[in-house]
Amino acid sequence: MSKSVVVAATLMVSAVLVAVLASLLLWQPQVLAQGPSLEITERIIDPSVQRWGLLAAALSTAVGALGAAYAVATVGAASVGALAEKPELFGRVLILVGLAEGIAIYGLIVSVLILNKI
Repeated sequence: MSKSVVVAATLMVSAVLVAVLASLLLWQPQVLAQGPSLEITERIIDPSVQRWGLLAAALSTAVGALGAAYAVATVGAASVGALAEKPELFGRVLILVGLAEGIAIYGLIVSVLILNKI
């Protein structure tokens, strides 16, 4: 085996272990949370309001991802053309593509805020 294959396998195993440990920390049993003193209050939400909230969260994520895809495609195509002529523009082009990718993150943040209100 070559050294790069061993390094890649080690990184993959490490990533899997970190993911499993994070999952165990996030989904720990209710017994470990705070014991029987934890009082659970349940809000009654109209199903139609909940349905519209979930639809709004899904649409904000979907539209944000589609907008980011279009922006990255447009900026990416222009940046490849610019880099073919002037390779020294790599840093500036990388920043512009990163800004285009940020649109999807904004949509995701909005959907999380909507889901917190439901």
